[in-house]
Amino acid sequence: MANILILDDDHEICETMESLITRLSHECDHAHTLDEGLKLARKNVYDVIFLDVRLPDGNGLDILPDLMAFTDPPEVIILTGQGDPDGAELAIKGGVWDYLLKPSSVREISLTLGRALKYRGEKAGKSEGRSLDLSSVVGASPSMKASFKLLAQAAGSDSNVLITGHTGTGKELFASTIHDNSKRRGGRFVVVDCAGLTESLLESTLFGHRKGAFTGAQSDRTGLIKLADGGTLFLDEVGELPLSMQKTFLRVLQEHTFRPVGDTREQTSDFRLVAATNRDLDEMVDRGQFRSDLLFRIKTMRIHLPPLVDRPEDIRALTRFRVGRLCEQYGMEEKNYASDFFAILESYDWPGNVRELFNILERAVVAAGEEKTLYGMHLSRSLRIRVAKSQIKRMTGAEVTDEDGYPEADPGVRKIGQEIFEDIFDRELPTLREFKGVAEKVYLGELIRQSGGDLAGILKVSKLSRSHFYSLLKKYDLSL
Repeated sequence: MANILILDDDHEICETMESLITRLSHECDHAHTLDEGLKLARKNVYDVIFLDVRLPDGNGLDILPDLMAFTDPPEVIILTGQGDPDGAELAIKGGVWDYLLKPSSVREISLTLGRALKYRGEKAGKSEGRSLDLSSVVGASPSMKASFKLLAQAAGSDSNVLITGHTGTGKELFASTIHDNSKRRGGRFVVVDCAGLTESLLESTLFGHRKGAFTGAQSDRTGLIKLADGGTLFLDEVGELPLSMQKTFLRVLQEHTFRPVGDTREQTSDFRLVAATNRDLDEMVDRGQFRSDLLFRIKTMRIHLPPLVDRPEDIRALTRFRVGRLCEQYGMEEKNYASDFFAILESYDWPGNVRELFNILERAVVAAGEEKTLYGMHLSRSLRIRVAKSQIKRMTGAEVTDEDGYPEADPGVRKIGQEIFEDIFDRELPTLREFKGVAEKVYLGELIRQSGGDLAGILKVSKLSRSHFYSLLKKYDLSL
């Protein structure tokens, strides 16, 4: 007996569906809004959710990430009266089981429900007793949880995998985690940096060569493909693979045979391929820069790693993970964190993604040394200046006047604020009267941060009265 939720604003459809499901000996609940449905889904464990797209308080597809982030996510069947091809694509990408149009026959609904429950049962059976080692990958956001589920599927199979994502999102780490959790973990994880090899060296690097095959070949060399025999071959930045090499590698991928440079005999290699790229390979195919047949081969499974700016909720977990490793590496005691440390990290957009975050954190740990707590002051000056400038830019978007009637969006005032923040970390904060217009709110925020919320220190530095200070806190919606 399964537990089913119907999320639809049509009361008649809910009654009809509930009658059908109870006749099939399953338990059934219903909800008519997204908010009500999410509350039920968080409170109860459902095997299947029938989800309408157009609901009074939003689009049903918007809650798919929340549903898929559950520890035991339900199978979702979209049931809608709106025929929307783009919506169907988004739903399937979001992990739904099926996409049915109203009106659907009782037989069609019953068959779809039966298949979804059978799939769910088989999936649960496969996962029993299988635990993954995810100690090297960190993330609790819905998008990362979805990636972890695909990682688990990839680890349990021997299919080719394509990992996509911006530079610095951790594609190689994901690939090695797949290898470490696969049946090939006893073999080697061999990395090929396609962007770091010239076209002339790529063939001998992949296939190896015999002594005398070309100038400089003074001895036999085993290629990386052979080294990956019984293990995993990781092609990093596969989009940089030259077209001339793509055809050759396609044959190797199909037959698992190759010929070293200068040799007449073919060799075999039983490798599993995992590839990664930060480029849009589909677009490259359209431009004739990447072979479509090779793309079909390498993307049997596809895992996308989102940029860090799209998952800010992971910053704290990533920080604790990285700092913990660094303290262990440097023989330091575990660090504590001041609130302003995370506030700065979470105010930055991280164009370099996790790689940039980890580099910044290492510099902060080194700067802190044996100090027990990491403060914002331990972060690099360049990062703090960029965050401060972005805050000023956001603040100057609207025409606002201060208590003296000075326009906060005035270019001259904006320039003053920027100049002050250029060197704000090199000297004591100025008095509030020096910090006109747009800088007032930024001044107060920085004042609170540097004083650690100590009221006496704040009043001493700013020369404000207690009542005036609290009125400014209320004006700018700030708190100690």
